[in-house]
Formats: sequence, C-alpha cells, structure tokens
Amino acid sequence: MKIDRITSLNIVGGLLDGLQVKFSRKLNCIIGARGTGKTSVLELVRYALNQLPKRELSNSARKRIESLVEGNLQGGRVELGVETRDGLRYTITRAVGEDPIVCDAAGNPTGLSLDGHAFFHADIFSQNEVENIADNSRFQLALIDSFARQDISDLDKEIVAVTAQIQTHATQMEPLLTKRAELAEHIKQMPLVEERLKAYANQGDEKAEIDRAHALKALRDREAKAVDASIVFLSDLDMEISQFTGRFKSELGNKFAKEMVDGPNGELINGIYTKLNGCMKSFNAAIASGRDALATCTEQIQSAAESLKIAHQGQDIAFRELVEKHKLHQAQSAERAGFERKRNEIMTSQDEAITIDLQMKRMLRQRAELIERLSEIRDRRFEIRKSVADRLNSALAPNITVSMQQHGNSDAYQELIESTLKGSGMRYGMVAQKLVRKLPPARLAELVRASDASSIMDQGDLNGDQATKLIAAFGSQAKLVELETVELQDEPSIKLKVGGQEKDSASLSTGQKCTTILPILLLEGGNPLLIDQPEDNLDNRFIFETVVDNILAVKADRQLIFVTHNPNIPVLGDAELVMVMESDGDHAQATATGSVDECKDFIITLLEGGEEAFCKRKERYKID
Repeated sequence: MKIDRITSLNIVGGLLDGLQVKFSRKLNCIIGARGTGKTSVLELVRYALNQLPKRELSNSARKRIESLVEGNLQGGRVELGVETRDGLRYTITRAVGEDPIVCDAAGNPTGLSLDGHAFFHADIFSQNEVENIADNSRFQLALIDSFARQDISDLDKEIVAVTAQIQTHATQMEPLLTKRAELAEHIKQMPLVEERLKAYANQGDEKAEIDRAHALKALRDREAKAVDASIVFLSDLDMEISQFTGRFKSELGNKFAKEMVDGPNGELINGIYTKLNGCMKSFNAAIASGRDALATCTEQIQSAAESLKIAHQGQDIAFRELVEKHKLHQAQSAERAGFERKRNEIMTSQDEAITIDLQMKRMLRQRAELIERLSEIRDRRFEIRKSVADRLNSALAPNITVSMQQHGNSDAYQELIESTLKGSGMRYGMVAQKLVRKLPPARLAELVRASDASSIMDQGDLNGDQATKLIAAFGSQAKLVELETVELQDEPSIKLKVGGQEKDSASLSTGQKCTTILPILLLEGGNPLLIDQPEDNLDNRFIFETVVDNILAVKADRQLIFVTHNPNIPVLGDAELVMVMESDGDHAQATATGSVDECKDFIITLLEGGEEAFCKRKERYKID
C-alpha cells in the first residue's frame, strides 16, 4: 500500500544541532530521559510541515510550540525529508520566522505550498492534546474532519468564497439603501407640490391653454436636466478612468530598484518589469482611446445641447407672450414655474427610486440564492462528517460510539449577538440566550430586515425596548450579513461505554478520555501519525490489550512516530526504529538508533528502570 511518510529529519543549530535520523516507514519510537529533546523533535517536525495548531482552536498551544521551536533552533533550521504516496520525494526546509521551502529530490525549490490541504500532511498530537480532544467539541470536529481532509477542505473553500460574495452584495447595497432613503424624503413632497399646481390650474377661463403652456415649459426643464446630466456623466466617467493612467509608474515603478536588476535574479526581475511595463502601455493606450471617444461624444452632445437651448429659448419667448396676454396668470407665472421645476425634480427622484428598487430587488434575489447555496454546501459537509462517524462506529463500536448533530453548536451565533449588543444598555447575555433558543439566525435576520419588532417580541420572548434595540444594533448591511451567514456548527459526540452505560467523553476521567480518543487516532489512514507520549494517563493493561494491538494492526499501512516512556509500545509493538535521546543540558543528540534488539539495553535502562529493577520485579511477581 502506498502511503505518505516522513523519511528523514536533520537539525542545524540550537539544542539539537547535528541531529540526523532516517525514519522507518512503520513504527518509530523516540525514547530518553526527561529533558533530552524528545518533544522538541516532534514539534520541529510539526513546525517544518507548517502544521501548528490553528489560533482559533488553541492560540495558547500555538504560542507554546512557537516558543519551544524558537528556543530550540536558536536561529538554525530544520530539514524534513518526505515521500508522498505517489513515490515523489521532497525536502522541506524551514528557519525560525520564515516560511517553509519545499525542494525536489535534487534540492531545487518547487514553489509548492504547505498551506491549507497541502500535498503532504501528517496527523500530529502534542502531549495532553489527546485528552484535550475529549474535552472540546471543536477539537473533536477537527479530528472527524481529518478522516476526509480533502473533501472537507474543498467545501470549506466553497463556503469562504460564497460568504465573500454575500458580503460583497451587502457592501454594494449599503449606499443604495442610503440613497433610496434620501429619495424617499424628497418624494414625500410630491403631494404638496401637486396640490399647489392643481390650485393654479383651476383658476381662470383660459385654463386649458395656460396649463398646456406650463406643461411644455416643465417638459423643457426636464429635457435640459437630462442633457446636463448626460454631460456631467461623461465628464465624471472621463475623470474616473483618467486616474488609472500612470498608476504603474507611481505605484510600482520605483519598487523595481536598479540593484534588483543588477542582482543574481536580474534577468527574472527585468522580465517581470518588462511584461508589466508592456501591459501598462497597452492599458494606457486603451484608456487614451476610450477618453478620445468620450471627448468626441461630449462635443457632439454639447453641440446638440446648444441647439436644444436655442429651441428652448424661442419656446420660452412664446410662453412669456402667452402669459402676458393673460394678465390674471402673469403674476403667478414665476411661482408656478418654480413648482413645475420642483415637480420635475421629484419626478426625477421617482424614476431614480424605481431604478434603485429594481436593482435592490435583483440583488436581494441573488443574495437569497447565495444563502441557499451556502446552506447546501454546509449540508454536503455534514453528510461527509456523518459518513465518517458511521465508519468510526463500524471500527470501534460497541465500546466507543461517535455521532454527529447538524447545527448542534450555537456558540458562534450567541457570540455574534452578544458582541453586537454590547453597549446597548441591556442584559445582552440573557437576550442572546433567549434568541439562540427560540430563533434561528436566518429567521432573526428576516425579522430584523423587516424591522418587525412585534414578531421579534413574540417569537424571541423579548420586550419592546429589547426588540427595538436589537433591530438598531443589526441595522447595517454588514451586521445583517453576519447574521445571515453565521454558522451553527455541526456538533460531534464521542462516548465510551463504562459499566454498560455510555458516557460523554468530556465527563470521563483523564484516563478514560485517552482510552476513548487514542483508538480513533490509531485507525488506519494514509497520513503519518505522530503522538507525544500516547501512553499518558493510560494503564498498562489498556496499552497492552488495545494500544499495542492497534499499532500492530495499522503500522504496515501507516507510519507511526511516537515519543514514549512506556516499554510496551516499542517492545510489544515491535518498533522498526528506536531513537535514543540524551542531553548534557546544552546539547541533545541521538545516542543510538536501531531496532528493538539493537537498542535493548537502552530500553531496559530508560523504560524499565534498569536490568536489576526489571529482574527484581520479575522475581517479586514469581514469574518463571
């Protein structure tokens, strides 16, 4: 069976300077007295692979490992040899404060990244991390995801992409909503303006002729405004695109210093600069061509606008002559014309409001489709997690059972409500608890968007003041998107059968927690498994009957690297490689490496307490 495996480890500098080890593809055990650098070996492997704990899961654990690595390497570096299941070999080299560099078998950099779901991955667990998994549902979820890492990683990327699209929609909608509110205030004036114009139109016997003249004058005003708006639009557009001209030289040109071109990578740097410069010249030419087209269009419209202005002036003279013939209307003409202009402005606002309403309706429909897509991706991810739980149950039941509850963890939802309501002057923790119990995020977002305080009160068990403040707190589009996209995480449950009764892992004793989680870690998988002291808090009987059996069952199909103080693991697990660590306080090294038989004396001394202690125990137990 083809598997990923770690082939070698070399340390340059620091406590472990000069350490070189070639790992077996099966069981490897690192032994030694305390303080000899055994844990450092495992954490340096983790560091080289860029697999430190995620900050959102355990920032303290990440900082601890970073501190350990920095203290041990002391400005040096770690080199890790790996082989993929495809048989390809790479060397990963990393120094403190720098990113890993992946080289091919010939030592040439490949440009491969170890971020995300990398081309190579190992399952690595520090001391006490096994116990922590039993206590923390987020750690348990990460463990379950590790059994379908590629599929989960792909779906997580989709989730991030769709969420970003939803956030973009919200950003685009915010100014539209502000503008729509401004237009609504302006449009409110229309009934008053219409009433005043109606009053003018109802006076005198010459009503029809005068009304038509005023209607045409109002139409001329609208025509002039439309043409002026077109010229302003073209001018603004020209100004916007002109800002792109010359940006390359102002923003990037000075970054390509002469010493770069003259340096060892000068040919590559010069090639990049040349391509950028050529691209920008083409781009600037396109902008110049576009600006020429805008200028020509502007000249033509301005010319037509002058002709329209002359036509309007002639029509205005005729309008004044008509008004002057009807003395009754002459005094009111200017005032009426003002209200006609006001009505035209409001009609323009109405047209703009209709355009914005259609645009927002389309955006809301797209947003709803994106939110539905987000939900579907999360459903697919849950089905994968559930299938992993079923596989684990097939291998571990009846003693250990794993189950998944979709949307079972509302921590993120509650944290969002609490952080948003802080400073609102109410007991936000209690309000958050009520809402989490009674209203799903999507429903709450729907009610907030509709400003439906009454329904929030009824369905969320809040009073009027609380509902009003909640709507205000989540009033922005950014906050609404957070509410629409916040995830009720899938909740795993891992249980151990104790005395015929299933108990949740978090409620177990320390030893029982390790008894529950370790068999899951030891299941078959294509990735190397590294654990610092897997025997911690476990009794020797369990190690002998369960852990060793699991090791023997999987080591042919999975590389295992353990730091251990328990002799049962290397001896009964028949370790293919034992590495013995020693230290004088300033420098640690591998005193011996080899098979169990080759390292027998060290195993007896370090793990059994010495041959004399071993013989005395044998004598005491009266074992022949």
